[in-house]
Amino acid sequence: MNQGWATANRIALQGAIFNLEFQIAYKLQALEYQTERLKTYRSNLVEIMTGKVQELNRENFAVHQHIRYVDTYSVVSNYNLIEYEDTLAVQTELAPLILPDEEAVSAVRFDALMYGIELGYLAGKKYTKAKSDLIKRVNEIARVANIPEIQAKSDLIQQLLHTVYLDQAGVNEFLNTEWNDSELESDELANYKAKAEYYVREHQDDLVIAKLKRNEPLTDEDIRILEEILWSELGTKEDYKKEYGEKPLGEFVREIVGLDMNAAKEAFSEYLESANYDSRQIYFVNQIVEYIVHNGVMKDLSVLQESPFTDRGSVVDIFTDLSVWMGIRKVIEQINANAVA
Repeated sequence: MNQGWATANRIALQGAIFNLEFQIAYKLQALEYQTERLKTYRSNLVEIMTGKVQELNRENFAVHQHIRYVDTYSVVSNYNLIEYEDTLAVQTELAPLILPDEEAVSAVRFDALMYGIELGYLAGKKYTKAKSDLIKRVNEIARVANIPEIQAKSDLIQQLLHTVYLDQAGVNEFLNTEWNDSELESDELANYKAKAEYYVREHQDDLVIAKLKRNEPLTDEDIRILEEILWSELGTKEDYKKEYGEKPLGEFVREIVGLDMNAAKEAFSEYLESANYDSRQIYFVNQIVEYIVHNGVMKDLSVLQESPFTDRGSVVDIFTDLSVWMGIRKVIEQINANAVA
């Protein structure tokens, strides 16, 4: 395995874990999670994150470029009230800087799976792929059950493998679950997916990637550059298709870096700034903006039939003049089109 890429993958994974931890801290602010156990868990999580940020070398060029976020999240009290936009900023500005732990990469990856499942429960989602991956790893752990650390978890291993525990458990059952699967293989971290996604996160200021983040359409030369990077430097076209099928390159990049908040608001400015629209309509458009900023595109409009979009009424209820809705839809489609490459 190329040691440089192993290190890169490890950094990318640690950043992903920090991002998951931050999102969990954000979700745990909700009233329904204000139990003593969950408040303690969140407090411990914040201490861990603060420590990781404090470890960063402020003299490092990359760290210095994001010093505002480093300063902010080096202080525990600044985690007291996390806004949605903070989660987006941390994902792009701070998480990629976080240094890897000394523990084995496979153990770190297992932590990421557990955090992903925790976050899924907090978000009211079923993280099917994460759970499937988790079961696969638990099976691998069960094969080396003679290790004392694994023997100590034998009851939970049996529950995960042979009962419906994973489907029925709530977030409390997953909190503070500690594992060490350092004996497991971690070769998958050297795969094309890890390299490609790490590259995109680390090169958000590159011209083509920055254009995608700013909602600017790509030229033929931009597309050629993306093809060179993703289909030659990092792997092959076949590698890409194996992981992402026929997904356009620009859409792949946009889904990783998201859409710049200012660019998103500018695209929908007509519906956010005009006195012609009421509070429900502006709320609906703001939810679209947040979704696209986080996800990069909105290809499946069926999400608009779910919360939070429907919290103040359906599309039909909110937009009695359907021509207004059609205008909003046109903006969504244009944002999607600008990511096609």
